[in-house]
Amino acid sequence: MSRSPSPAPAPGDRLPYRIDRQFARGLVWFRRDLRMDDHAALHYALKHCQQVWCVFVFDREILDPLRERGLKADRRIEFILKSLDPLRQALTDAGGGLIVLDDRARTAIPRLAAELDVEAVFANHDYEPIAKDRDATVRQALAADGRELFTFKDQVIFEASEILTGQDQPFSVFTPYKNAWLKALRPFDLRPYPVDTYRRALAPVPATHRKALPTLESLGFAPSNLKEIAMPTGMDGAQALFREFQTRMGDYGQRRDFPALRGPSYLSVHLRFGTISVRALARTAHDTVQRGGTAAAGAAIWLSELIWRDFYFMILHHHPRLAEGKSYHPEYDAIRWVDLQTGNEYFEAWCQAQTGYPLVDAAMLQIRQSGYMHNRLRMVTASFLVKDLGVDWRRGEQYFADQLNDFDFSANNGGWQWAASTGCDAQPYFRIFNPVTQSEKFDPQGRFIRKYLPVLAKLPDKYIHSPWTAPDDVLAAAGVRLGENYPRPIVQHGVARMEALERYGAVKGAK
Repeated sequence: MSRSPSPAPAPGDRLPYRIDRQFARGLVWFRRDLRMDDHAALHYALKHCQQVWCVFVFDREILDPLRERGLKADRRIEFILKSLDPLRQALTDAGGGLIVLDDRARTAIPRLAAELDVEAVFANHDYEPIAKDRDATVRQALAADGRELFTFKDQVIFEASEILTGQDQPFSVFTPYKNAWLKALRPFDLRPYPVDTYRRALAPVPATHRKALPTLESLGFAPSNLKEIAMPTGMDGAQALFREFQTRMGDYGQRRDFPALRGPSYLSVHLRFGTISVRALARTAHDTVQRGGTAAAGAAIWLSELIWRDFYFMILHHHPRLAEGKSYHPEYDAIRWVDLQTGNEYFEAWCQAQTGYPLVDAAMLQIRQSGYMHNRLRMVTASFLVKDLGVDWRRGEQYFADQLNDFDFSANNGGWQWAASTGCDAQPYFRIFNPVTQSEKFDPQGRFIRKYLPVLAKLPDKYIHSPWTAPDDVLAAAGVRLGENYPRPIVQHGVARMEALERYGAVKGAK
């Protein structure tokens, strides 16, 4: 009968997992953890098996829906391919290799386990309901064949029910969760899982699986602009970004909200695909805070952002209905959004960066051109779609899911429900971002706007946030023709704000 590592650590128990037996042969199933170092599943497989093979599956259950939605040039698929190459090389240099399959993981993993005659498969936890269902299917198939599936915590510091309230209930507000998280933290939680110590157990790829990596074309995708946007990929790319960020971590708090500045770490896509260990990031941030000094304040704020990841994973674990499109607060499922025709028109204008609000349009161009959007702008654009345009937040959530390189369901859903005031610890429904004042505050010279909207580049700072307020002669001098080469505002913010208050108030009043 299959089981998790036993005994599994209980909440408050910071001891490592223990496996009570040794195996002749094991298989490590790479998923969201495309690195060789500090890798929980690889560590335990090498430690408990005489021979270990490694596999990655381009899962057709994930890829098929992407193609069906027309995402032929998906940067994420190209990112994975470019990240698999150095992983495979590192494993080969260590005496092993990487089997790469294009198949349905539910059937491919049990089939490969039988072919290699392994006694156990090792993988790291995946938290989305569909992934849990897949793993349950794999576990059942392996057990029917006398094999085991071991899974481990790897992509978060604390998971599931490890951090609970004093009443043993899941948190719903971030700040007390963060305080409990920090209080529970022990040295082991940030300690890396050594791999090199046990690398002798790595087994070469069998001759039948010694193939070149699949191409984008063979997977059903076309090249994206990944090279043009110069996105670092793989383990080396992640480490280079992390080293660079450490030189400015102390300024994170002052710079992170300004999209024209180099403030963020830009590591979110690497956390998403596990090309770098979250323990390494959290350990560096925590150690910097503990040492004090000028960098401590920025490191503390960045550490909070890493804790937000754990928070949203925890929320999804305890509320799996969120993956079914449900609001965290069920009463908000009764909101009456704008009618379908208007909603379609507004949504299309938002997607195509044609709202007439420069900061919103520039942000929407950023995500379309690069697959990245600055976090402040994610909040601004989401608030604008939901509160100003009255469009169901689920439509924006799906658009971001299709566009973002770093898409992670729990964080994306949490962010959209925060902006829509339907989620846990969300902004109050009556807090509605003003896209003009947000622009004036966080892009005061319009540097970000000018980068993505060159048609507005010659406007003075005073008018670049709201071109419709500029005198005719100023517009003419800047070459801006409202309604022709740049749209007029699709809605008036003041009017839209009142409509949003009525829309939400009707639901609140019906409780």
